[in-house]
Amino acid sequence: MENLSWTQSILFALPLIIASILTTAINQLVVGEFEITPVLLAPMAISDKNVYVIWSSNKTGDWEVMIRTSNDNGVSFSEKVNLSNSTGSDSINTEIEASGNNVFVTWWENNQTSNDPVMKISQDGGNTFGPVLKLAANDTLRAAQ
Repeated sequence: MENLSWTQSILFALPLIIASILTTAINQLVVGEFEITPVLLAPMAISDKNVYVIWSSNKTGDWEVMIRTSNDNGVSFSEKVNLSNSTGSDSINTEIEASGNNVFVTWWENNQTSNDPVMKISQDGGNTFGPVLKLAANDTLRAAQ
């Protein structure tokens, strides 16, 4: 399952997307309509000897999605990488799944005017990630090939 087609990748990630949507909906109920606060967890995914850990960090003044990867069962980890790089928005409520060399990361981009689910996909074990996919957009989504 290492070379999933784009359709297979989206179908594999669908439960992750639904879980992320439900998490945000629950947060809205708990903290009030239109007010979202980050869920400060560090979700992780494991596939073969690869371990992926993500979290939200507020070191820049905006909440950003960070990732560290390991390809030796967690003995050592890469340097942290900012996946979201979203100036003026908070990137919150992160989720991650992995299968073979495919890694799927979702989160919510939250600012004064919108709250949108987004996703990034890696097809090389987390070494590189494609563009941010805006899941709420009506146009066709394409992962980097």
